[in-house]
Amino acid sequence: MDIQLLHGAAITPLIPELATLRIAVFREFPYLYDGTLAYESRYLQTYAQSPDSLCVLVSDAGRVVGAATALPLADETAEFQQPFLASGWPVERIYYFGESLLLPTYRGRGLGRRFFAEREARARQLGRFAWCAFCAVQRPDDHPRRPPHYRPPHRLWQRQGFTEQPTLTTQYRWQDLDETVESPKPMTFWLKELP
Repeated sequence: MDIQLLHGAAITPLIPELATLRIAVFREFPYLYDGTLAYESRYLQTYAQSPDSLCVLVSDAGRVVGAATALPLADETAEFQQPFLASGWPVERIYYFGESLLLPTYRGRGLGRRFFAEREARARQLGRFAWCAFCAVQRPDDHPRRPPHYRPPHRLWQRQGFTEQPTLTTQYRWQDLDETVESPKPMTFWLKELP
């Protein structure tokens, strides 16, 4: 496997592969996302346009099999900034972790921890961030598409030093696999203070 760290415009040539990966991974529970390449390509431009962004790219035999993204929260969309602004958090001091994506056969190899470490290292390198944050969708325990042996990654997140912030929430719209139109999904933020 090959791991590359890409920033800003260097992400642009990989957008089609990253979009395909996002759609494949986010079809799984808990996201159940029925996405399109056109939407994903537009969304990923946010990372390509931010000079302080990071994409941790994992390839195997030339094929993209995993990725993690991050960028200053001030460069993210309004949906992600709004809960912090409403609560008086300085968005310019928060480095936002986007997604962590791995195809199923590459999970359990320590890449999730590597994704967190590389993104946190980027935040420290940039030198102006006091916190790292990300958000996760909230699905009920009795959701009909929840796999019988599903374990949420909360323990991984906690071991990386993040704590759930129940008062920092947002809603993000997408179309679930069982939907014909987009609907709002509740998202809760997790935070880690950088020493």
